[in-house]
Amino acid sequence: MSDPRAGFADQFNVSRETIEKLEIYASLLRKWNKTINLVSPGTLDTLWVRHFADSAQLLSLAPQNMKKWADLGSGAGFPGAVIAVLTESSHPDLTVTLIESDQRKATFLRAVARETQTSFTVLAERCESVARLEADVISARALAPLDVLLGYVSRHIARTGTALLSKGASAASEVELAGKTWSFTCESIPSMTDTDAAILKIGEIKLA
Repeated sequence: MSDPRAGFADQFNVSRETIEKLEIYASLLRKWNKTINLVSPGTLDTLWVRHFADSAQLLSLAPQNMKKWADLGSGAGFPGAVIAVLTESSHPDLTVTLIESDQRKATFLRAVARETQTSFTVLAERCESVARLEADVISARALAPLDVLLGYVSRHIARTGTALLSKGASAASEVELAGKTWSFTCESIPSMTDTDAAILKIGEIKLA
């Protein structure tokens, strides 16, 4: 069987040091998942694809001159913490902020930052309570339906910012429904890790 770590390194052209950090992350996830429901246990055997690669694919869709990345409803850190690990050397000026209202999950995320020696901020608050972040990029995975999610995104996105939102098979119907409340540009990009999923690249968000 091929090594998923080697496959990930080749696919995303990352260093051995980055892979080592992600191995620490994976170990922490397996350990903490026994007591906190971070991810479905059935996905742990394929986490290098299901969680790490699924998160990493967003990086190629983000603007290269980004300075602030905000991840909403981070949960176990996907995609935000993975993005922080991957960009530490490639984008040293990028600040990454993870918002996770669940205190236990926030504690896990801080442990990931500490143990992997990766610099990112964890805010243990609700998205609507956090002061506006003016982020160049906003990500979210499995947080809320798009019509609701855009309310959170619009609060924290910079005027020329980009939202990269991971969605499942309901992506097209969510876009249609959200269009009744919101005006926005939207490009749907097929997911590299799930044939039923898509990444919605959204900008110019305002109430319709």
